[in-house]
Amino acid sequence: MPVQAPQWTEFLLCPICTQTFEETVRRPISLGCGHTVCKMCLNKLHRKACPFDQTAIATDIEQLPVNTALLQLVGGQVPKVQPVALITSLEDSQHYEEARQCVEELALYLKPLSNNRGVGLSSTAQSMLSRPMQRKLVTLVHCQLVEEEGRVRAMRAARSLGERTVTELILQHQNPQQLSSNLWAAVRARGCQFLGPAMQEEALKLVLLALEDGLALSRKVLVLFVVQRLEPRFPQASKTSIGHVVQLLYRASCFKVTKRDEDSSLMQLKEEFRTYEALRREHDSQIVQIAMEGGLRIAPDQWSSLLYGDQSHKSHMQSIIDKLQTPASFAQSVQELTIALQRTGDPANLNQLRPHLELLANIDPSSDAPPPKWEQLEKGLVAVKTVVHGLVDFIQNHSKKGADPQQPPQHSKYKTYMCRDMKQKGGCPRGASCTFAHSQEELEKNEGYSMREIAKKLKISYNAVYYSLHRTARTGSNQNRRSGRPRCKFLHKFVNILVSEHLQR
Repeated sequence: MPVQAPQWTEFLLCPICTQTFEETVRRPISLGCGHTVCKMCLNKLHRKACPFDQTAIATDIEQLPVNTALLQLVGGQVPKVQPVALITSLEDSQHYEEARQCVEELALYLKPLSNNRGVGLSSTAQSMLSRPMQRKLVTLVHCQLVEEEGRVRAMRAARSLGERTVTELILQHQNPQQLSSNLWAAVRARGCQFLGPAMQEEALKLVLLALEDGLALSRKVLVLFVVQRLEPRFPQASKTSIGHVVQLLYRASCFKVTKRDEDSSLMQLKEEFRTYEALRREHDSQIVQIAMEGGLRIAPDQWSSLLYGDQSHKSHMQSIIDKLQTPASFAQSVQELTIALQRTGDPANLNQLRPHLELLANIDPSSDAPPPKWEQLEKGLVAVKTVVHGLVDFIQNHSKKGADPQQPPQHSKYKTYMCRDMKQKGGCPRGASCTFAHSQEELEKNEGYSMREIAKKLKISYNAVYYSLHRTARTGSNQNRRSGRPRCKFLHKFVNILVSEHLQR
């Protein structure tokens, strides 16, 4: 029976004996199927097949070279040139050595992730690469380059790593403050709407309730039913907003529509969408697709915050993003990166990576692609090494996001009440820019300044304070967009009072 495959984070352990690889007895040997096992366990196999997927091992185990990329991560001695009996041509051997060295250099980005024993990923370890990049890099490191199947897998892994690099660079060039507004503007431009994590969830559940057991209703009746049920909890619910939610599901092809002469069409949920999980996944996929069509690239953790108000749906959103990727997505992302570089002036000279990215985009990602020639393999791995180096260099030297990720936005916050999203969902999509308290410490720190006390201190009406703070909470700023001057002088006057009180203490 096949053995359960190990977690990708345990890439420095033999998955059979669970011992750390080392350079004497437990040397790492990668198979053509992409799994890596220590040589001791390979010699003990009863049949020459991978214990995880039962793929036959056609090559003599003694002729398979050691995975030097993994060996260097556990502190083993790596030979400069490793003779390979399976490669007879001198030219092919040179291409193989260049490709192997590229993988070794890329594997060094996984070095900070290993803990003191070097057996896996440390929760406190820091890396310049994101977790999706790390996972794709581990896949590349496990490829056996001397076998045809391993070379095909290596080219696919290089393409996948290059595609993720482009996405990371686009994310680095996006303004996170404008990301949310640009997304919802793109959704509204298509006649759809997102009402917030809590309200959207209730609206979708009510759509399911109204159309349960295959019931068919007109759009008008469906919208009225949802609005009437939502109003007690969400007074802001309206026929227009709920109609836009229904339109979003309609765009996602969740309904079976029956047209009637001289009467409204009837809408019926398709059988595959009659559970909340299935309907919500299709709903989320439609929003992600709208974002991609609008040229927006959003990380899974950002999607989780925007759509659910927490960080526990990252894997769910990543699976949706992966499913929507097509072979043409890579080339389209390269074009979007070029546009972003033209907009910013390209201070890091990232445009020089474009030939390498185009080479990677032209790699056939299908599983039945013919095995690459040795020269093609070398060019592909040199290209992916170059673009990953370019990403790391940009993050280290030019990225504003990497400079101080813990620093919150510099605008006034009035955390005198607990955030409703934080209490109900355990997370807040507004993050550090939220004007409500996210913890008891923040609440106690600011509890002396409620809106009524602010009004009393400034000797102004309660409504003046309320609308000023409400505007700040909604827009993140108290300034006029055109003139740059404060909309409300009372808010700035209150800040000055706080500063003067602090200086007197």
